[in-house]
Amino acid sequence: MTQTDMQQQMRAYLEAKLPEYLDLLRQMVAINSFTANAAGVDELGRLTAVAFEALGFTATFVKSANPNFGHHLVLRRPGQSARQIGLVSHLDTVFPPDEEIRHNFAWREAGARIYGPGTVDIKGGTVIIYMMLDALRAIAPAIYDDVTWTILLDASEETNGTDFGQLCIDELADALACLIFEGGYLENGRAKVVVARKGMAVYHLETEGKASHAGSAHEQGANAIVQMADLIQRVAGMTDYGRGLTFNVGTVSGGTVTNRVPHHATAGVEMRAFSPEVYDSGLASMLELNDLPPIASADGAYPCRISVEVTRRTQPWPRNEGTDRLFAIWQEAGEELGIRVEREERGGLSDGNYFWHLIPSLDGLGASGGNSHCSEQSADGSKEQEYCSPAAFVPKTLLNLTAVLKMLG
Repeated sequence: MTQTDMQQQMRAYLEAKLPEYLDLLRQMVAINSFTANAAGVDELGRLTAVAFEALGFTATFVKSANPNFGHHLVLRRPGQSARQIGLVSHLDTVFPPDEEIRHNFAWREAGARIYGPGTVDIKGGTVIIYMMLDALRAIAPAIYDDVTWTILLDASEETNGTDFGQLCIDELADALACLIFEGGYLENGRAKVVVARKGMAVYHLETEGKASHAGSAHEQGANAIVQMADLIQRVAGMTDYGRGLTFNVGTVSGGTVTNRVPHHATAGVEMRAFSPEVYDSGLASMLELNDLPPIASADGAYPCRISVEVTRRTQPWPRNEGTDRLFAIWQEAGEELGIRVEREERGGLSDGNYFWHLIPSLDGLGASGGNSHCSEQSADGSKEQEYCSPAAFVPKTLLNLTAVLKMLG
C-alpha cells in the first residue's frame, strides 16, 4: 500500500466514524473534572480507560502526589518491537462544578463549533489520540502492532504537573518521542504546533512592619502596606517584553482597620520567560529584593522587614534540537496533505515543560478551537465560551498520523 493510498483510506475511515468520536467527546465533556474535584477526575479516567480498552490498552491508575487530587492514568499497549511512542493528555479542567452551572456551560453545538468544558483543553486532544490509534489499527495493523504505545493522562496539569512529569520520564525513558495533545490551531490550510513554552516561577512576598495608632502615634508605625507597595512597583518594573520576561502581581492583602498602621502585608507574584538564561536572571532579580533598603517608621526607630520566597519553579521549554527534528517531520507531513505547518511558541505551561530535555517532544497536536479556560458568554459576543471545531478533527488526526508514519520510517 502506498503512502497516498494509506492516507486516503485513513481519511475515509475517520470521516465515517467521526460521529462516534464526537459522541465519546460528548461523554467526556459531561463529566466535571475540575482539578479539585477528585471524584470527577477519576470518573473521567475510568471512562477513558474503558474507551481505550477496546483498542487493546491496559489501564493503571497512579496516585497523585497531592492526596486531594485524582489519579493519573497510564494506558499501555506493548508492541512487538522496542520502538515506543508516548502520547500525553490530561484529565482535569479549570472549571468548578458551580461555575459550569452558573454560566450554563455544557455541551452545545452551534454552527461550526462545539462549546463545552474541555472541548479544546484537553478532552478534544484525548479524542484525537483515540482517533489516531483507532485508524492506525484498522488501516495499518502491522505498524500498530509493532510499536509500543504509552498514553499518559495527568490528573492535575492545570495546577502542578511536577509528579506527573516524573511519571512520564519513568515510563518514556527510551521513547522515540512524546507527543502532547494540548489544543492547536488548524484552519484554512494552516496548522500550528508548539515547539517552545515559557517557564514559570511563583513567589510569595511578605512585608513586616510595626503597628501603631494611626492618630496618636502615627510616626511610630512602620507601614507594611507602604513597604509592599514599593516592592510591587519594583516587581512590575522588571517586566521586559523585549526579553520575553513578565511579572504578574496576582494577589495582595494586608492591614485590618484604617485607624491602625498596618504591620503585615503579603502578595503573590508569577514570573514567566522563554529563555532559560532570562528565566534565571529573573529569579536572581527577585531574590535580590530581599536586600532592598527598607522603609522605616517616621521616627526612624523601626525598619520594615522584607521576605521574597520562591514557592514554585517550572523551567522553560526552549527551542531545542529534539523538538525541531519532530517539527520538521510534521512540516513534511503537512506538505503532503496540503497543510502549511508553522511553529508556535506559547506562554502557557504544559506537561512537556517537565521532560522535553530528556524525551524529544512536540506539543499542540490536539483539537483546534479557542477560548480555553473561558466559561462566560454574553449576548454581544464580547465573551465566548471554550469551543472546538469538529471539522478540524479529521485533518488534524490525519496530519498527526502521517507524521507518525514518517517518524517510524
